[in-house]
Amino acid sequence: MDKLEAEVDALTLEERPLQVLLIAGSARRLDGCPGLDGKARFLMHRMLGRLPARWQTDAVDIGNEHGKPKIQGCNGCVGTSMALCVWPCNCYGPNSDHQPDLMWNEKLYQRLARADAWAVIGPVWWYGPTTNLKAMFDRLVCMSGGNPRPDLIDKKSTLKAQALEKSPLWKELTKNHLEGRTAAFFCYGNEGGNELDADRRPRILKHKAWFDPAQEPYQGEERQAYQGLVWQCRYSGIEVPDELWRHASVGIGQPYADDQSDDMAREAAAMACFDAWTDAFVEHVIRKGIVPGTTEAERGARSTT
Repeated sequence: MDKLEAEVDALTLEERPLQVLLIAGSARRLDGCPGLDGKARFLMHRMLGRLPARWQTDAVDIGNEHGKPKIQGCNGCVGTSMALCVWPCNCYGPNSDHQPDLMWNEKLYQRLARADAWAVIGPVWWYGPTTNLKAMFDRLVCMSGGNPRPDLIDKKSTLKAQALEKSPLWKELTKNHLEGRTAAFFCYGNEGGNELDADRRPRILKHKAWFDPAQEPYQGEERQAYQGLVWQCRYSGIEVPDELWRHASVGIGQPYADDQSDDMAREAAAMACFDAWTDAFVEHVIRKGIVPGTTEAERGARSTT
């Protein structure tokens, strides 16, 4: 028996599975206005079906579901003092009856901390990400150097925060709280659909001289619409390889009514682009392996309000 116990004790414990979080960033939802799901949700489920079965997969849709809290806006605490910007955000809290916040109600800070990698999917809105995704990343300013000790500033004392930021102690406290993870971004758009003339000017525009297609952003590099989110991650110590930052054109020349998720599913080039992005994500995450310290990071991402 002693020999058997010794052999059991000598067994190598299996490492935990890789953990990933998928985020659908479209605002559209089936159960509210406009009554149709966005493509991001469709793509999120397509991706879930292609990920290795042994992974722990987590998925969240931050769309505008009827009756569900929205992501509250960032209050810009960091502009007053870096030490006033608390990690995780303490401007809001879970289950609030007066300022309900999707970030806290969905435990997004903890879920982001738990994951080895994130996959973010969303449309291009007016040359940029959706309001929902922009709001989420604005609220993630605290992941880059945010104060993990709100007790030292009486939760939100401006004067104490400014004093702390200028003290030697601050160098020991401030850090990138989610550093080491991987983020991947996939965006898509119809680049004006059927709204453009042959010269790529809006056809209902009267003052066409005011719109110069040669000066329009991106010029074939439409993935740059998400550059702000990508560089925020890189700034915060989160790896975003170029091959995991992609864009697909969908619904080109089509009315919006004919540019829905079922239409997208029939666009072979777009689906091939998305599947290749998914495969590259899997390959990179496997090659990189487990990010150490996620359990401790998840524990540190709990609400302090």
